[in-house]
Amino acid sequence: MLKLLFENTKIALGAIRSQLLRTILTVFIIASGIWALVGILSAVSALENTLFSNFASMGANTFNISRYDYSSQISSGNNDVKINPVINYNQAKAFKESLDKSYITTSISFTASSTTEVKYESKKTDPEVSIIGADEYYFTNSGLEFENGRPFNEFDVKNNNAVCILGADFAKGLFKDTNPIDKIVSIRGTKFKVIGILKEKGSIFGNKQDLRAFIPLNIARGIFTLANIDYEIQTLVTQNELLNTTIDEATLKMRQIRGLNPSQESNFGIRRSDDLIESLKNQTVMLTAIAWMIGVITIFGSSIALMNIMLVSVTERTKEIGIRKSLGAKKNTILFQFFTETIVISQLGGLVGMILGLLTGYIFTKIIGFAFVIPWMAIIAAIITSFVVAIISGLYPAIKASKLDPVEALRYE
Repeated sequence: MLKLLFENTKIALGAIRSQLLRTILTVFIIASGIWALVGILSAVSALENTLFSNFASMGANTFNISRYDYSSQISSGNNDVKINPVINYNQAKAFKESLDKSYITTSISFTASSTTEVKYESKKTDPEVSIIGADEYYFTNSGLEFENGRPFNEFDVKNNNAVCILGADFAKGLFKDTNPIDKIVSIRGTKFKVIGILKEKGSIFGNKQDLRAFIPLNIARGIFTLANIDYEIQTLVTQNELLNTTIDEATLKMRQIRGLNPSQESNFGIRRSDDLIESLKNQTVMLTAIAWMIGVITIFGSSIALMNIMLVSVTERTKEIGIRKSLGAKKNTILFQFFTETIVISQLGGLVGMILGLLTGYIFTKIIGFAFVIPWMAIIAAIITSFVVAIISGLYPAIKASKLDPVEALRYE
């Protein structure tokens, strides 16, 4: 059996070499379907891996209060966004004080600037650093981990200590070959001592999470005196069974703080971390379905093309088939020969499409800043699909070749 398989493969490769241009076109047609399938699934896998890891690190028992309810806007597709007033510092502080319970930790933060440069001695960054004003609970509630050093403590925040925490990119750039801890950096002309370096997080849609600098909340409010600063509130509930009750209570408290009467809609948004993860899952499921739909349509076309190529090949090699049969070749031998040829061509197409798809997915993830992961499901799908294409496209031509009458085949011109 193995000897027959080897011989048929050898004959198939010889036939492929004799019809090289036709084979290349067929391989490319098959590869295009696999390319589309693997490329999109690679991108979806990278999207899932990056976004899920970022949101999952927050934990399933946190929720954010912000100016807008972005999740409902996305799901509804409504472009008519109502302008909500910002959440100011007094409102954020009042909310934090109103939920002062042992199983709740609430952090207050705001993005002070996204176009700031950070200086260390004679070196400085490009003016693209995001400065975040945060309190001592921010890092725990956000699920941020430290590569080196420590987070803010209550003493740092209350006493306005000039300390800062930097993202992972600073250790690679500004402090290359230098331990950043206890070094002095300058932000907006104010000197800060580095007390911590965060673990690498990567980028999300161009948002460079590793190029952020965190300073104590009150110092940030003093340095960045912008009008209408919009604060964000993040709450961690350590007792998961009390999460829903706490969210209901938080909604009521925030409505009271914002001065809303019962008939008015809430002019702020509450986002649960597990709701965000579930929403992302729904989006990626849809993208995966689109990938399969595009792949199936393209692969269906390539199956028809491959079948036509093999039918033409059977017609052109009718006399060859007659000679083989007259020399004693059985029907199964002829069938297996042409079927092997189809499998070789489809597998070549699958291999080329898989390589192109992985390269496309890799380039896509690098452009948008995601972490590339090997999409094993896409690779397995490509292998299975190639075999399915071979079976669908090769069976009929192979059966037709095996049923040719040897006398009629030898007469064929």
